Amino acid sequence: MTDISELEKKIGVNFKDKNLLLQSLTHRSYLNENPKWHLDHNERLEFLGDAVLELVVTEYLYNKYPNPEGELTNWRAALVNAIMMAKVSAKIDLNEYLLLSRGESKDIGRARQYILANALEAVIGAIYLDRGYETASDFISRFIIEELPEIIESGAYKDYKSRFQEEAQDRVGITPTYEVLKEWGPDHAKHFNIGVFLEKELAGEGEGPSKQDAQQEAAKDALEKKGW
Repeated sequence: MTDISELEKKIGVNFKDKNLLLQSLTHRSYLNENPKWHLDHNERLEFLGDAVLELVVTEYLYNKYPNPEGELTNWRAALVNAIMMAKVSAKIDLNEYLLLSRGESKDIGRARQYILANALEAVIGAIYLDRGYETASDFISRFIIEELPEIIESGAYKDYKSRFQEEAQDRVGITPTYEVLKEWGPDHAKHFNIGVFLEKELAGEGEGPSKQDAQQEAAKDALEKKGW
């Protein structure tokens, strides 16, 4: 059994209802192998946590920065995307506490990153339900919003699709196009492999749980391969 007391110390939140935190760590695959497990999987908590995260980050950016809406939107996207969520989950060793099926626990690649990202959002949802908005906001500030200065300084808030389109139009006069190369998985856990093309040239490929995420990964891959 996962010892969630250590996780509580790492995140600085002592849960009144320990089952909420435990549920946030329960992946759907775990229930397939443990049908008598007393809790549901974490997808509803993830749904809630995603909304809380977006509101807290939006409120912070609105109150702290007079920048135009488009820029704030880009900063927010860089703070709440799956890549950032996976990075933050590593800070609190979330991987050590996940409840996964044996098969899922062997996969440590890109798919695991998305599981971790979703679990972190579920943890936020659990904090919100157990301790309220202020505690959830405090957690998000300490672990996620603290990444903002680096995002602004590095220019990472410029999403990869926009950057690749700008570079492609400037350098070769071509607007990139995206195509789904492959898709797999059930409806609740779809996965996409998408290619970005400069006319007929496959410039990069990316995978993700949504077409948008996969397109971002493809654009990032193309930027790296082109050295742009």
